[in-house]
Amino acid sequence: MLRIQRCTIGETKHIIRRLSSVCVLLSGILSLTGCGDPAASANSPAAANTSPPRGVSALGRIEPMHGIIDVSSSSVPEAISGATLVRLLVDIGDDVKAGQLLAVTDTADVLGARVDESRAELVLVERQALASGNAADATCVRAGVLLREADRLSKLLAQNLAAEEETDRAGGAAEAAGADCVAARSAAAVAEADIDVAAARLRRQEKELLRSQIHAPVDGKVLAIKARPGELVGAEGILELGQVEKMYAIAEVYEADVGRLRNGQRAIVSSPALAGSLSGQIERIRPIVRKQDEIGTDPAARKDARIVEVEVLLDSPERVATFTHLQVDVDFEP
Repeated sequence: MLRIQRCTIGETKHIIRRLSSVCVLLSGILSLTGCGDPAASANSPAAANTSPPRGVSALGRIEPMHGIIDVSSSSVPEAISGATLVRLLVDIGDDVKAGQLLAVTDTADVLGARVDESRAELVLVERQALASGNAADATCVRAGVLLREADRLSKLLAQNLAAEEETDRAGGAAEAAGADCVAARSAAAVAEADIDVAAARLRRQEKELLRSQIHAPVDGKVLAIKARPGELVGAEGILELGQVEKMYAIAEVYEADVGRLRNGQRAIVSSPALAGSLSGQIERIRPIVRKQDEIGTDPAARKDARIVEVEVLLDSPERVATFTHLQVDVDFEP
């Protein structure tokens, strides 16, 4: 049962004075420790000077320079429904040089036969041009002989030493032979032009043959094989190639934080799969906002965040040359 004790007026005043003293003491302590007025404490110069600059952290992925290159076969009329791979000359992990032959499709045999045919045609027209030139030379020599004979008879006719009818026949024969010479020279010129046409056709066939052979577009490393000999080459291509001499961490930075980043800013890249962290610097901030792709293990993390991809050039690319698409944590220095 609650018992209420009555106090005199003097005792009541004494209690009130003691409570007032305690409140004054507590107010002084709170003002000294900065716990009094929150707004005044936050806006005080001391608080503004002691708060450290805040860095930016983001999830990211490892990629080679310019990402992954999907190497495929060219589209040719002989493979309108797709080409079949017949030879694959590289495997996963191989280092290749630009222009190196990587694979061959089934259209190579047909196009190779066309190249052989075009080469034979070129040899044929070259010989025909040579024959036409020789025939033109012979025709023009005969024309010269007949022309000189006609001139000789004309001089004899002037001295009444040759018959007029014989002289006319010689002159007509010389004119006809001269026309034959011109025609023969024209035919030889056409034959020479046929050489150029045949040579151009051969070059085109050789280019088409190269389209059936898959060559490395750049120096790089084979990261994956998409098709093996005997398989149809689809839209995904034959293999994946990466330029691993430069490796990047592609950080997905929240759009609200990207304004605190700049080119040349240093960053630390880490992952449980790596023995120690890597350093690098921002080389490019991509000028487009995307939906976040890299999702961490935090179940409360935002799954529909808007991000900007930031390219961080790594100082030691050889350490992650075999870790394309590895998820990493990227911490940017303030």
